[in-house]
Amino acid sequence: MTSEDVFSGGALGSMRTTGLPSLVIDMSIAHPARMYDYFLGGKDNFPADREAAEKIVAAGVHPREFARANRAFLGRAVRFLARQGITQFLDIGTGIPAAGNTHEVAQQTSPEARVVYVDNDPIVLTHARALIAGHRLGTTTVIQADLRDPAAILAHPEVRAAIDFDRPIGLILVAVLHFIREDEDPDSATKLLRDALPAGSYLVISHGTDAGAHSTVPTHGAQVAANVYRQRSSSTLTLRSKDRIAEFFGDFELVAPGLVSVPFWQPDEDSDEDPADDVIHTTTALYAGVARKH
Repeated sequence: MTSEDVFSGGALGSMRTTGLPSLVIDMSIAHPARMYDYFLGGKDNFPADREAAEKIVAAGVHPREFARANRAFLGRAVRFLARQGITQFLDIGTGIPAAGNTHEVAQQTSPEARVVYVDNDPIVLTHARALIAGHRLGTTTVIQADLRDPAAILAHPEVRAAIDFDRPIGLILVAVLHFIREDEDPDSATKLLRDALPAGSYLVISHGTDAGAHSTVPTHGAQVAANVYRQRSSSTLTLRSKDRIAEFFGDFELVAPGLVSVPFWQPDEDSDEDPADDVIHTTTALYAGVARKH
């Protein structure tokens, strides 16, 4: 999987099912993972990524705030899972490493935590493998695979070696499902993954929407963002309603506060960011939730 976008998080570049990393990087076409890196202030992006990203900025969608708020949600969700005793994490659509990676957050609470990152962008894979080289806490693994082929992820030998499917798992699908079109059957992909999880596991999702019940993001801006991804990047962007996003959790039970805009999901009491701030509040165009399998 490859990661992220203005709605940040996961991504899907060209799908490969051979398990062999692609060494081809097309610098002429924007990529969601590299655009997300740009929004976060990173340097692992090319002119095409920056040009596409600035098209979204010009539409008034506040992508940098989206990216930061989504990244903060990831950290809070992983800490929550770790405090519930989850020591195994499968993070699909990891994106280019930035501060607060899943394994760093999880292993702060549980040093023995095992994390498997799944991505399909060669830049993401290179940076992720460099990040974990020499890492001493727990076990951290990076594989090339695609959310649109969940069976290949579940059967991957490195996934089976790192994760015990008889014990609870934290499945992370942060800002990745909106890169799967309806005709690519995201319901079957998420169901297959949910069914593979044992009782006591958790599913973490964040997903872009064109307009929530309290969204301050203009529909025009959301349409511009979707058009930019469709016309200028390697992945399309499918924005969905809150009710549609909730369907990806299946019969899992959402933990409090349910499916909400990202800054409102269990905000840190000591955070400098006020979820009701006018700029942060624009992230109501990105819903987030965590649910438990009984």
